[in-house]
Amino acid sequence: MKTDRILLKLSGEALAGEKHQGFDEDTVLEVARQVKAVVEAGHQVAIVIGGGNFWRGRTSGRMDRVKADQIGMLATVMNCIYAADMFRSTGLKTRIMTPFACGSMTELFAKDAAVQALERSEVVFFAGGTGHPYFSTDMSTVLMAIEIEADVILSGKAIDGVYDSDPKTNPNAKKYDTMQMKDVVDQKLGVIDLASAVLAMENHMPMMLFGLNEEDSIIKALTGKFSGTCIEA
Repeated sequence: MKTDRILLKLSGEALAGEKHQGFDEDTVLEVARQVKAVVEAGHQVAIVIGGGNFWRGRTSGRMDRVKADQIGMLATVMNCIYAADMFRSTGLKTRIMTPFACGSMTELFAKDAAVQALERSEVVFFAGGTGHPYFSTDMSTVLMAIEIEADVILSGKAIDGVYDSDPKTNPNAKKYDTMQMKDVVDQKLGVIDLASAVLAMENHMPMMLFGLNEEDSIIKALTGKFSGTCIEA
């Protein structure tokens, strides 16, 4: 599989480490170390980060869905500002793009500017989701990957692949080494939300899903030592 340009999706919870909320500096610096090695090896890297370490859904049934989703968008902006600064401390060049204005903290997304930055070996963070409610960071991940013409999406999760049932409750759960995005859609496996899976399938965007906390997991995904699930589009 071609991996010259990748879009790395990180869950917000992954940034929190064992604290499960906020930031864990050691965890973020470890991700930065791996991304730096990947960039130095000649790969172009864009990143989307979820906001679950700060905000997940509505706190009560009284809260308006649109407002709740807007808080989630801002959570992803906070995550990207933090991660981008940690990445810079390791010597990487970064920039943050959003679909809406955030003063001087980010810049508005433009495909040409994003691709030019990637070609200069800058790590580009896409924050703020799609800029609209009712769309998850899964959707912004697939959408951005398609727009920048990425070769593959790398998805670092708390779980090390796709299983036929929950491995936490079923010790005999079977992990898939490879599968088709059509299977994710047809079986509603929940790897990513259904609308995002359909978009990936229709645009032939493959995904590699793996356990982020495994040693050198990002590097291994690009060096033939991948042990997660490859979802072919």
